[in-house]
Order: sequence, then structure tokens, then C-alpha cells
Amino acid sequence: MPRARSVPGHSASPVAADEIHSSQRAKTTPSPYPASRAGTDESGKGDYFGPLVVAAVAADFGQTVQMSDWGIADSKTLSDTRVGKLARQITDAAIPVAVVTIGPERYNQMHAQMKNLNRLLAWGHARAIENLLEKTTVDLIIADQFGDESLIERALLERGRQVRLLQMPRGERDIVVAAASVIARAEFLRRLAQLSEDLGMPLPKGAGAPVDQAAANIIARLGEPKLATVSKWHFKNTAKARALAMRTDADRPR
Repeated sequence: MPRARSVPGHSASPVAADEIHSSQRAKTTPSPYPASRAGTDESGKGDYFGPLVVAAVAADFGQTVQMSDWGIADSKTLSDTRVGKLARQITDAAIPVAVVTIGPERYNQMHAQMKNLNRLLAWGHARAIENLLEKTTVDLIIADQFGDESLIERALLERGRQVRLLQMPRGERDIVVAAASVIARAEFLRRLAQLSEDLGMPLPKGAGAPVDQAAANIIARLGEPKLATVSKWHFKNTAKARALAMRTDADRPR
């Protein structure tokens, strides 16, 4: 892994126990990277319903201290309520943020063309980086590594190629990546709630059995074309939902 010059880093402050979903408190770790840096992360990658959201957050030394004091951490360790509160704190503090949202219909089109989730993720991360660099400048961009490092590099445009990019596993250990995860998750949750409201039925998170049943209900009530407008079609949940819908239809009295 590339090494950067050493600067003081910060650990995120602990938050209330009922706001953490993990059995252990997840904290960001002291960072050896430049104080002026950005992080990117995504949300919705493993959720059948809703969009794929990629966020980028930039921060200077003082802003990383501020976010640490708030208790910024990987969004996967936080409750939805806590994610929403922290996201508002980030935006209210005018910390530079860029968000790229790929709605289900666009996601399905892009996945059909690219035939590879990592390439789609790389496109989203690169666009978020480019959009962020229109607002501010940083010395380093840190991305959570999800595949071949060259994927994001090839997807970057002129601005992004002028800034050093570091991709590393569990990138959320750095507070700017953790902040990006919070912003991305908050936007994902907002969009999922809006889709649920528009559809007139709740859309569960994740990709488990409740998701299969909800998708089957949509097929039964509104048809597969409607399901394709709120879901990530290539997930295995689609086939499971079809089977459930057919079984339910076969069990109905004739």
C-alpha cells in the first residue's frame, strides 16, 4: 500500500450504545495521511430495493477534528436515526460533499451494459470525486477498495487524475471515508423511503426473505415491469420473488 507523510490523526468519539448495531464500538483509527483529504464510499450495493448511492466528503484538519467529536463512524455500525443526525451535522457545517445517486432504472440499464458491479461502482466513485473537486481541492483521496484498483483510476476524468488516489480495504477506518459512508447511507435511506411512499407499500432494506416477499407482492399487484423500477434486477431476489408470486397465484381458489 502506498505510504503518505505522517500527520496527526483522530479517533471518532464513542456514541450511545443504543445507536450502535455492532457488538463492538466501531471507531475510526488515527490517520497517517494528509490533513486535507477526501474519502468516498457507497451505500445500497447490497440492498435489492432502492438506488446505489456514492458519496465523497472532503475535510481539512479542523473539520476532521470536528467530525471525530461528533462520533462519525462507518454507517454500517450506526442506527438509521444516528446516520440521519450525523449526515445533517456534516452538511450543516458546510463540509464539502458530493453525492451521486444511481436510481434503480438507471442502475439496471448500466449493469446490463457493463455486466459488472465493480465497474459500475468505479463509475460512481469517479463521478463523486470529480464533482467534489469542482468544489474544493485536497491532497489525497481515499476510497474503500472493492475491486481492481485500476477500475476507479480508469474512470476518473481530468481533475481526478491530478490528485493522488489511495484505495484500501476497510477504508471507513479513516474518518473522511466514514463520513462519506454516513452521507451515502442517509441519502439511500431517504430515497428508499420516497420509493416506498410512491409505491404505497414498504420496501425492506437488505436482500433477505422479507425482501423476496415484498418483491413477490409487487409482482402480484403491479407486475414485473413495476418491480424493475424500484429494484436491482440482477439480484437473485428477482427469481425468488417470481417463484413466490407464482406459488401464491397457484394457491388461490379458482
